[in-house]
Amino acid sequence: MASSDLDYPWSSSTGESFCGSFNIHLEEDNPADILPVLEVPSSSVSSKCNIPKPPSLPSKSCIRIKYSNRLSECSSVPKETKDTWDKLFKEGYGSDVYIITEDKSYILAHSSILSVASPVLGNILQQSKVKNGMRYIKIPGVPYQAAYAFIRFIYSSCYEEDEMKQFVLHLLVLSHSYSVPSLKRVCIYVLEQGWLTKENVIDVLQLARNCDAPRLSFICVHMIIRDFKTISSTEGWKVMKRANPALEQELLECLVEADSRKEDRLKRMEEKKVYLQLHEAMEALLHICRDGCRTIGPRDKVLKGSQVACGFPACKGLETLVRHFSSCKTRVPGGCVHCKRMWQLLELHSRLCNDPDSCKVPLCRHFKEKMQQQAKKDEARWRLLVSKVISAKNSLGPFSGRRSAFL
Repeated sequence: MASSDLDYPWSSSTGESFCGSFNIHLEEDNPADILPVLEVPSSSVSSKCNIPKPPSLPSKSCIRIKYSNRLSECSSVPKETKDTWDKLFKEGYGSDVYIITEDKSYILAHSSILSVASPVLGNILQQSKVKNGMRYIKIPGVPYQAAYAFIRFIYSSCYEEDEMKQFVLHLLVLSHSYSVPSLKRVCIYVLEQGWLTKENVIDVLQLARNCDAPRLSFICVHMIIRDFKTISSTEGWKVMKRANPALEQELLECLVEADSRKEDRLKRMEEKKVYLQLHEAMEALLHICRDGCRTIGPRDKVLKGSQVACGFPACKGLETLVRHFSSCKTRVPGGCVHCKRMWQLLELHSRLCNDPDSCKVPLCRHFKEKMQQQAKKDEARWRLLVSKVISAKNSLGPFSGRRSAFL
């Protein structure tokens, strides 16, 4: 806590006015039972508030179905039109191009359609030689089935799911090399929807970078960082380490950066938790001094000693602290660690309180007057602490179940 090292010059006689404000039914205190108020389990939401439950999240299957239909819903081409173009491709009626594949097989096609669909193929066709009215071009480096699926998609945007999953990497390379963006989008979608595995993610990452697919590359990197230990032992990683050491270094740096971000996030969460506990302690202190709680409270309240659970999470620990403070023989600041904590809570309240004249928390006005005599360094630390507590309180939102009376 930012105020843990602050010292207080007030004598024990000042603290005696604190005890006169309370009607305390003292019980035998065991020093081992006196717990710091910040260590009491807390919750930022009162158990008594009625907060409407948020709607349930859609199931994963529902999300998958909706997402899988997104590509087909984007198309406004009637099915009959697609079937016509698919038939034209399969039958090769009026074709004027022979596409020769890796295994010396060929696919019939139409130069006009290929030129319109792919500017790269258009340039290749312009440079090709004509024999007996037919042009001959090659698509090397991929199996016949992959080349067939590629040309078919150019005609009708149709494809078989089994072929797409089997040759998706080949089709991604072809769509990038021959500039067919619609097929490239389909390939990336298929890869993102569960095709990635720990064994092939390194290969897909390198391919995604070569094919200018930044989203797919990001997903691959995220998957590698999430399960680095397993993936770094795969054969793909070993090959990449030998062939592309720069990529390995980049991934290691991403891993270090991700770990650093995780540590920072956890640290911020822990800090926020402390400030929320301080906010709850301020609410509980005001509650005890104004309304009383169970067996402790102001003298103008008649307490019934009810053991019903209190709605203020920090109340139990604060009651223990108040009892100790009222009976401690070394109450001067710095003489007792528990009393020092109580002094700090009282001063924090006074800095949050906007109405010290009518406030029932002891010494509230006294601390307000002492602020003007505070050293600049100590004042800056207190202001920082107050701003953190207020920020933590505001982060609870309007449905937190409680509104602070001192803000």
